[in-house]
Amino acid sequence: MKTRLLFIEDEPFIAELYAQVMEAANYEVKIIGDGVEGLKAAQKEAFDIVLLDLMLPNMPGMDILRALRDPEQSPNFHAPVIILTNLDEDDLIKQEINKLAQVYLTKADISPRQLVEYLQKFNKSVPIQGAQQPAAS
Repeated sequence: MKTRLLFIEDEPFIAELYAQVMEAANYEVKIIGDGVEGLKAAQKEAFDIVLLDLMLPNMPGMDILRALRDPEQSPNFHAPVIILTNLDEDDLIKQEINKLAQVYLTKADISPRQLVEYLQKFNKSVPIQGAQQPAAS
């Protein structure tokens, strides 16, 4: 079974480049280039991982991250979030990202292949920062 990955990224070239490598590694990738639409997809569909850019049209990535981690706004969202951006955020924003996301990666520092290698090693059993865990059945 393929790992379902939502990639919220507004740069088509970057999105397609990363998606091609991830799909070749047996990931099912959905690309959304708009912040509002990306948030809606993350809230409505089940994804195993979300890759999130911070600079997006119509809704910044930090607002998406906050909404996904708010149990009132996103009660059914439990996926890990990996920030993948070219922004170098100030320390206060980085502290908030560290509380709400699993990882902060800089696009300039990681190739698509390295990202796939990272995702393959990524331990999904790590508790999701800032999110309610699903109830045990």
